[in-house]
Amino acid sequence: MIKKIPFLMLLILSVMACQQNTQQQSKEADPMDQLVDKYVEVPLTADISHLSDNEKEMLKLLFDAAQLMDDIFWKQNFGDKNALLSSIDNPKAKKFAEINYGPWDQLDNQKPFIDGYGAMPPGANFYPVDMTKEEFEAFDDANKTSQYTVIQRDEDGKLKSVWYHDIYAFEIKKAAELLDQAAELAGDAEFANYLKLRATALRTDEYFESDMAWMDVKNNKVDLVIGPIENYVDALFGYKAAHESYILIKDIAWSDRLSRYAQFLPELQKQLPVDDVYKQETPGSDADLNAYDVVYYGGDCNMAGKTIAINLPNDERVQLQKGTRKLQLKNAMKAKFDNILVPISDELIAPELRKHITFDAFFSNTMFHEVAHGLGIKNTIDGTSTVRKALKEQYSAVEEAKADILGLYLVTRLHEMGEFKDTELMDNYVTFMAGFFRSVRFGASSAHGKANMLSFNFFLNEGAFTRSEAGTYSIDLEKMMAASKKLAGLILKNQGDGNYEEVKAWVAEEGVIKPQLQADLDRITEKGIPVDIYFQMGPQMLGLK
Repeated sequence: MIKKIPFLMLLILSVMACQQNTQQQSKEADPMDQLVDKYVEVPLTADISHLSDNEKEMLKLLFDAAQLMDDIFWKQNFGDKNALLSSIDNPKAKKFAEINYGPWDQLDNQKPFIDGYGAMPPGANFYPVDMTKEEFEAFDDANKTSQYTVIQRDEDGKLKSVWYHDIYAFEIKKAAELLDQAAELAGDAEFANYLKLRATALRTDEYFESDMAWMDVKNNKVDLVIGPIENYVDALFGYKAAHESYILIKDIAWSDRLSRYAQFLPELQKQLPVDDVYKQETPGSDADLNAYDVVYYGGDCNMAGKTIAINLPNDERVQLQKGTRKLQLKNAMKAKFDNILVPISDELIAPELRKHITFDAFFSNTMFHEVAHGLGIKNTIDGTSTVRKALKEQYSAVEEAKADILGLYLVTRLHEMGEFKDTELMDNYVTFMAGFFRSVRFGASSAHGKANMLSFNFFLNEGAFTRSEAGTYSIDLEKMMAASKKLAGLILKNQGDGNYEEVKAWVAEEGVIKPQLQADLDRITEKGIPVDIYFQMGPQMLGLK
């Protein structure tokens, strides 16, 4: 016997079903789901059991100082962080704004994802939004191109330069005090000296001495990168450095494995595939290579796509006198390899080549990318300018392209010299190819995105790789080796010549994603493979609070 359901009950069930359908449709229709899913959350942890009690107390101070760099970067990239976040009701949109340090999707050509916002100003908050390039060029001020000034308007509407230590005085004062306190707890004399000098640098915007001191930091268990560092955010001129911070715990075993390669840098400089005039500078021989677990990212380096290796200082004077330090962020690198590169390779790399996708190759390609930043030429061959200033806003993209392709060339040369035996050469080249599909998803408007496309399109034109009807890619090792050498020489020449107009035209034509590649990238997105990572991080992750 079938029981009859009362009409009122049918009505209630019908209403409930409609509500559930509406909620489900609303959830499915929320565009923020897909945006937030571009990132996978990763915990940042490290073993700190070998640190002394003083070093653990020092770490707490470093976390506080590093957070202040994050606060400054919000002001540089967007403005009032609290005003933006409090205006967003959707929790996923709020999370995405935190990842992007503003209402613009940094991995999608800076498209606004919050209603009411237009395009991101190319000069971020470093210049007045209404300032023209012509007005800036006519502005007579010796400090206007400094990396450490913000350009504002005075009460009469005229341009003026304001030093970072003045405009961000509240955060700078607190951060410098914290670094002074941390120096008293540091277990390493050279690191303590660096912290004191970095505190002074923050207060004065004079970073040379602290950069030189950081080059002497060799035996520390904890490291810190802090201050205005990179120029990526200033897409107007490429002059202004943005604040950021990293806190690092040294992996001693992996660092010992890497340290031997620093000795080859002067010889590798001489072997660069370019005329002698473009390699006449001698890189400092005091460079070192080390591996770390990163436990904090703050500011510029934490926005959207995350850095997995560091090559600093950027100051050309330090590089010529002492070289650079090359820090590999092993735990972050492994997270990207496992969560992103391997799934991409399973989709886009030819099946018979997938065995050549290895973490050791990914690690070494990244390491030699950072080594390559220290090679080449820092000043134009006519002696009138640094390469950075000559190429203006195009510099970052070309420099990243140089590091990408020259890093691969260096792996090849060291392998041929019998000095690099960690991987098979085929592993490096296939993993490098897969890396294109990972890195270009950072957006063609970013320096790294443009760099990837310059190399990808060059290899395509040289026949270094092929795409099958099934949509997977294979490489021709010999052609790819020849193309990498040819492209390295081209970039080094462009940098040495400092020809802004020529470089600008090249980036405009070849630093773009073409239709076939875009279709393949869309396939990756449809598979739900994340674009990048974001972090659970802080002193609590290390058991410090």
